[in-house]
Amino acid sequence: MNHLYERPGVAGRGETSRRPDGRLFLSIDTWDDAGFALLAADMLPALPRPLYTVVDETDVDLRSRWASAGFTTRRREWEYVVPTDVAPVPADVTLGPPSDARSLRAFEDVIRAEVSATVGWHEMPAEILPRPDTPDVTKYAVAESGGELLGLLRLAAVTRQPRIGLIAVRADRQRRGIGRALLVHVLNALHHKGIPAASAEVTETNRAAVALFEGVGARRVGSNLELVLR
Repeated sequence: MNHLYERPGVAGRGETSRRPDGRLFLSIDTWDDAGFALLAADMLPALPRPLYTVVDETDVDLRSRWASAGFTTRRREWEYVVPTDVAPVPADVTLGPPSDARSLRAFEDVIRAEVSATVGWHEMPAEILPRPDTPDVTKYAVAESGGELLGLLRLAAVTRQPRIGLIAVRADRQRRGIGRALLVHVLNALHHKGIPAASAEVTETNRAAVALFEGVGARRVGSNLELVLR
């Protein structure tokens, strides 16, 4: 669901969007506190709860506006810049592009079911992109053994630098270095193309992901707060 709202006489607009995990996110784009307050007053009574938004943690003014509308902090996501010149890591699996979109889509279904059954998709990065009906295999790297897919990494298409949008390993093959091998494989491929760095978002409480990225030299450059109105 997408909804765009503009209030006459106010230099700004509000927009809602439904994320892949089903949660509703709200953004309000305006220059001043008064305009924000007017749009929020018009929109919030008509929107369901819980309602979410994401802000840069360093934007104190914007955080204050959302707080005045009743939003509180739910979680923090670290923004990382990841260097691509890292050494290869050996693994007892084959790393490379997926062989076809059908097998990739089926494996994504397996990963999504495992996430839903454990931490839930609401704990995934807020900016994770919707899954297309037909995956673009050129944006993925996979780990496989004996013809069986074990893990995947997806690069999001962004203008400034590649963004690591999703990295996941099947539950029964975790803690064997497959995620790190996938990450290093993709970073080295980007380095060979002359791309010096990629970006990634990691939820603060996901200690395994934090260790994974910092273990390959990722540098923390900022943070976003996911806010919620209940």
